[in-house]
Amino acid sequence: MSRIEKRFAALKAEGRAGLVAYLVAGDPDFETSTRLFEGVAAAGADLIEIGMPFSDPMADGPSIQAGGLRALRSGMTLKKTLALVRHLRARDAETPYVLMGYYNPIYRYGAETFAKDAAAAGVDGLIIVDLPPEEEEELAAPATVAGLDLVRLATPTSDDHRLPTIVKRASGFVYYVAIAGITGTRSADAGSVRDAVARIRRFTPLPVAVGFGIKNPEQAAEVARAADAAAVGTALVDRLAQNLDPGGKAKPGLVEGVLGDISALAKGIRGARQGGTV
Repeated sequence: MSRIEKRFAALKAEGRAGLVAYLVAGDPDFETSTRLFEGVAAAGADLIEIGMPFSDPMADGPSIQAGGLRALRSGMTLKKTLALVRHLRARDAETPYVLMGYYNPIYRYGAETFAKDAAAAGVDGLIIVDLPPEEEEELAAPATVAGLDLVRLATPTSDDHRLPTIVKRASGFVYYVAIAGITGTRSADAGSVRDAVARIRRFTPLPVAVGFGIKNPEQAAEVARAADAAAVGTALVDRLAQNLDPGGKAKPGLVEGVLGDISALAKGIRGARQGGTV
């Protein structure tokens, strides 16, 4: 079993959903980002999404776009992102790490080389936002050989005709984008999330994580009652941005502030199915 499979199996055995926490690699700088990621799992995240900074992130809202640009300005690259994962993996043998981003940097790196290097660094899965199933073979083949899970995205517009194509070669889990649009713009509706998760489960036995539009522990708990995991990114990147000085440098307390938010989200999710308060 992959680390992702093991983690979702453990969550199922515990009778709860998981927290997937997203931050951009290198935001606002490599040192601060490293300190942040070192504490994310201990703060309560069950899986960690590491954003690969890219200059033209078509699915990301202003907050994550700004985080990516901060990372790029600080000198972050795809090679440095893999170096970050390698460092984290040396400290933590169990937590699943999923790289999330766009295909252009991978294409320039070389898909086969990237897949090998990512697996060697300790990456467990990939979410490539702009790579549809019809165009994925260039990356999917070497990723499969390297043992990387390819997490597919489903959206509110993914109908019963489209879903079988989306999940056909999916592995790890399915990521349901709960809103039609970019990240961080609207909140997910609990009723529509329940319906969507139930529909996706008709087409795949894979766990379903729900992201986009989850901003606080209460919303995370609502999602956790229906899905196998709740994914939160924009709210954490916003907290990071609130702790930057006018020059974009980290102020004291940045790391603690972001990790505190992760702990609150994790607490909400852990109590969601036991009728606990959030």
